[in-house]
Amino acid sequence: MREAIERFLATCTGNLISLIGTGITTASAFLFVLLLLMHLVGEQEGGPYAGILTFLILPGVFLLGLALIPIGIYRARARRRVALAAGEAAGPAFAVLDFNKRSTRKAVLVFLVATGVNALILGIGTYKGVEVMESTAFCGTACHTVMEPEHTTYQRSPHARVRCVECHIGSGADWFVKSKLSGSWQLVSVAFDLYPRPIGTPVHSLRPARETCEECHWPQKFVGDRFKVNTHFEEDEANTEVKTVLVLKVGGEQAGRSHGIHWHVAPDEIVRYRADDKRQTIYEVEMIDPQGETTLWKGPEADSPEAASAAWRTMDCVDCHNRPSHVYRMPADELDTALFEARIDATLPFIRREAQKALEVEYPSHEEAREGIAKALADFYAAEYPDIARDRAEAVAAAGRAVGDIYAWNVFPDMKVTWGTYVNHIGHPDMSTEVGCFRCHGGEHETEDGDTIAMDCTTCHSLLAEREEDPEILQTLLD
Repeated sequence: MREAIERFLATCTGNLISLIGTGITTASAFLFVLLLLMHLVGEQEGGPYAGILTFLILPGVFLLGLALIPIGIYRARARRRVALAAGEAAGPAFAVLDFNKRSTRKAVLVFLVATGVNALILGIGTYKGVEVMESTAFCGTACHTVMEPEHTTYQRSPHARVRCVECHIGSGADWFVKSKLSGSWQLVSVAFDLYPRPIGTPVHSLRPARETCEECHWPQKFVGDRFKVNTHFEEDEANTEVKTVLVLKVGGEQAGRSHGIHWHVAPDEIVRYRADDKRQTIYEVEMIDPQGETTLWKGPEADSPEAASAAWRTMDCVDCHNRPSHVYRMPADELDTALFEARIDATLPFIRREAQKALEVEYPSHEEAREGIAKALADFYAAEYPDIARDRAEAVAAAGRAVGDIYAWNVFPDMKVTWGTYVNHIGHPDMSTEVGCFRCHGGEHETEDGDTIAMDCTTCHSLLAEREEDPEILQTLLD
């Protein structure tokens, strides 16, 4: 056996190229096993980059070393043939595989064992490599500048414990392959700075929501009505707290029929539409009811050249929930939440108004934003309320830090993402006719008979109180 091992090693190191390949293979295998053991016992740090090195780069280097060994042997054999043809002395040729000889059988056994070890290393590397590439850390932080906005908002979303691949890829081999092919181009785009700023939305190649979202959520479930209380703060000196109370008619399927907001994606109703690339201008809407009858509504731009080239799309979850995990909030919403959660002291005079002003300034970086916002608030209280600036300096500083966080969570200068870059289609912010429900329910889409899509607010919700300091409905419920 010793002789067989020596012959095997002599073959792998009998020329310079094979010797280099053997050295690369041995070194990368040693490092791979070492880092794998560190990973298994929890000693390896470095986030996704350690995983990239251990399970993507090192297996690739290992494979390169393996490839060099037969290349070197082949070249050495070719040189031997040339030398023999020229009548020159040449090294020994390949041994004849005569399995009647015990030495041959031992050499083949050594080769098979080495091959098995190589296959094991590559198998572990491949498996762990896929695991690393499907981790949230890899998706969110490996390409830091590009993915920083999405990763930051994802961490604050209701789906923060759901892995990126669960929604972006889902189950099955076909979409796994598609995602890796798409990822190859994304890698090239990042390497050569070819990606757009900001990243365009919606992603038209995204897997259909019925194959991802409905793995956990489904429109048939009857949710019914949801009681909701929104807290706001006015921009007066006292930052007056007011409440908006409403009942959302989420609905679902009940007694074989669909009701409420989720009627739009009910299995027995088909709603299709044609829109621009941003899905904000709806050209036409078509509904097919359970009896197969079709109703078509046309918008003002239904006959435009842009509409003629637009494809039909069947409505699903993401047509309304278009930011399910990457929610970019507006300053007013963020400030209301921060004041309600006491991250900003609501007893500071005019803090709601001054924080809004500070957030509307453009800053070239998060660092400068934090400094500028903190300075703006400190300067305001120093000039207008010197007693507060002196006696409550920590509350003012804490407010500056909280408002700085709000900016850093929603605005990303490097990617040209600012307030309103990514519109949320849930509801109808500020009663806008360009986004949300009013894309269709704006009274502009008509049938040939002049009927418009329903615009009755009570279809989706009942408003019980709007920006009231002490809503009667809340007192009634508390009593």
